[in-house]
Amino acid sequence: MTALEASGRSAAPAVDTTSAAGSRPVTPATEHTRRATARKWAEIALFVGPAMALFLTFVVYPVVSAARFSLYKWNGVSQFSDAEFIGLENYARALFGGTDPATQQAFTTAYSQPFWEALSHNFAIIFLSMAVQLPIALAVALTLNRRFRGRAFTRVVIFAPYVLSEVIAGTMWLIIFDPNGIATELMRAIGLDMPAGGWFEDPTWGFWTVFFIITWKYVGLAIILFLAGLSGVSEDLQEAAAIDGASWWQIQWRINIPLIGPTIRIWAFLSIIGSIQLFDMVWVLNRGGTAGQYSTIASYMMEIGFFRADWGYGSAIAVIMFLLSFVIALAYMATILRRDNAHPRKAR
Repeated sequence: MTALEASGRSAAPAVDTTSAAGSRPVTPATEHTRRATARKWAEIALFVGPAMALFLTFVVYPVVSAARFSLYKWNGVSQFSDAEFIGLENYARALFGGTDPATQQAFTTAYSQPFWEALSHNFAIIFLSMAVQLPIALAVALTLNRRFRGRAFTRVVIFAPYVLSEVIAGTMWLIIFDPNGIATELMRAIGLDMPAGGWFEDPTWGFWTVFFIITWKYVGLAIILFLAGLSGVSEDLQEAAAIDGASWWQIQWRINIPLIGPTIRIWAFLSIIGSIQLFDMVWVLNRGGTAGQYSTIASYMMEIGFFRADWGYGSAIAVIMFLLSFVIALAYMATILRRDNAHPRKAR
């Protein structure tokens, strides 16, 4: 081998181990990291993708569609291209109209409850749930939070109404409160008469009858939640308090109830949002009443949108109900649930 050949071989260009973009060298470790990242995103798409598709299809798309329909005057039957664009008029009719504008049209139904009165029923149910259902559920849960024969069966019986569907429960109570039903016969047996307009149609008794049924249906959930919270309270604390001379009521008031505070606040959150969106039970019980004695914004929306063929106005009510639930949920989480969701050190 000559010196010229040796020098030519030594001057041969080195192999380029950098990437095409001229960045860091492609090493086995770098390639492994890229494959791991790609696999991670593939797993995220595989497991989150179906849930995200369902969320977009059944939550986001209906909300966007309702917001779009609310800007038009449309009967929901004709082509949407023939709908008349009216801007925010439907929202003005709901919020500032004073009376139900649908009553100005030639509808045969007697349903004429305005939006604000329907909304007042929702807030009345929220207030009564906190004032009535909460004490009842706490009292029953604290009473059942002890070992006794038949405790499991008692819990099943209490929780059974919540498991029943709203249609079955509503139909059952319609039969019970029928003019010839059990409730009417019991009233007559003790010398009293049923309300003049019927249990559900009487202007005074209608709302309270429905609230009684709602309490019977949903108070079982609160009791089970409180019992679950009480099961996590250490018995050592209660025994130590009893040794120190604390009474049963003092133990409940100063130990058990404060320690299940997060559970109570979660139930209150679920109760508030559920009361705003209450529909099934009210609709089964005669569609909120012939005069809207116990209508809610959800039943009012259904009556306006589907039975009065005013999809634009009904969609506006749906958007208002969504925004109301959203704002109340955010406010509740930012204020009442803020301490429960905070970091343990920050919550002190």
